[in-house]
Amino acid sequence: MNKWIAGARPRTLPAAIAPVLVGTALIRRDHHSINYLNALLALSVSLLLQVAVNYSNDYSDGVRGTDDNRVGPIRLVASGLAGASAVKRAAIICFALASVLGIILAARSSWWLILAGALSILAAWTYTGGSKPYGYLGFGEISVFLFFGLVATIGSYFVQAHRITWQAILVSLPVGALSCAILAVNNLRDLPKDSLVGKRTLAVRLGDKRARQFFIGLLILAHLAALLAAFITPWTLITLAFLPVTLRIAKRVISGAQGAELIPTLGQVGKLQLLLSTTLAIALLV
Repeated sequence: MNKWIAGARPRTLPAAIAPVLVGTALIRRDHHSINYLNALLALSVSLLLQVAVNYSNDYSDGVRGTDDNRVGPIRLVASGLAGASAVKRAAIICFALASVLGIILAARSSWWLILAGALSILAAWTYTGGSKPYGYLGFGEISVFLFFGLVATIGSYFVQAHRITWQAILVSLPVGALSCAILAVNNLRDLPKDSLVGKRTLAVRLGDKRARQFFIGLLILAHLAALLAAFITPWTLITLAFLPVTLRIAKRVISGAQGAELIPTLGQVGKLQLLLSTTLAIALLV
């Protein structure tokens, strides 16, 4: 696989696709026509920001040395596959492209999106970059829930509806919970190494047992919020079909899987998010 594709961490991309699917589908539920150009722009911005944050994390962790001897997807800087300056440049290019497309989207909908975009980029860079990265202080999950859950989903709805509703907030919760779960299982996998290098992720702060309980709580929140969306349309109850998948993931984490054993789980959570979000979107379209 091309090193740049691997470095973009494809398994995390469902976190960028899911909010746009759900937010756009809600437009049809409100009996409005979907603006496909705005939807495509929102999807492109979301994907570019996800790839940008992956490259920026690779760069920042690589130059700090916290990715040395780490399990999981390849790290371009730590593994020596690419120089730090090249990875940083790739992140900046993705941020720049996302900014250009975001400005076009703002011109077509609302200039308030520029503020939301600027905050998203700032949060993406300072997650592991800067003098005091908040990802090293245990606040990564909060940021992911907000920006890849609430902001991305509600924003995808807002660029077409030009308003925010309780329905948009509700359907953003399962998306945010599963995006957060992707990061939570990633940090659980890296817990031993992170604690050694002083990276105080939420998993490190909580400890192994409570980090696993937190992950299970996110899965429960995702399904509960999807079920509450039955107040919008009863068709959302079809998301119960994915409970067996969720239970298999939960069982593996509760059983004590760690390190490299959790690498497949990361991909499974990403697939669960995409499956549940796609099904939720279809339910909103029915």
